[in-house]
Amino acid sequence: MVESTLFTKIIRGEIPSSKVAEGEEWYAFLDINPHRPGHTLVVPKEEAQRISELSDESRRALLDGVIEVQRRLSVEFETTDFTVNLNDGPLAGQEVPHVHFHVIPRVAEGTRRPMWTQKKDSAEPDFAILAALAERLQTH
Repeated sequence: MVESTLFTKIIRGEIPSSKVAEGEEWYAFLDINPHRPGHTLVVPKEEAQRISELSDESRRALLDGVIEVQRRLSVEFETTDFTVNLNDGPLAGQEVPHVHFHVIPRVAEGTRRPMWTQKKDSAEPDFAILAALAERLQTH
């Protein structure tokens, strides 16, 4: 039997997450090592490593999930600009072998910084901050 992916374990509630939203075919939660505040992952409930391996229904629902997350983030961060990214396979930088979109709100910061700068992983994510933001996003 093949072991479930990290994201499937999160969807099932076996691993805690800061849930932002959920649909029948998708699940969205805050990234524990965000590139920016509000960095959210949108994951299909169907397990597949590449987007081409998903059923048509899951692919369509996944995009609906991305749009719903953008709507919630736009209210919280007062923006309509987002970086939406998919790393499709390990050579593309995919770290978890389960299709997922990164949805990252972009806000004016005085200067334009590149999106994918070298980020420093914190020793421990601030789960209290993630939980508070997830709770606010669930109400939008």
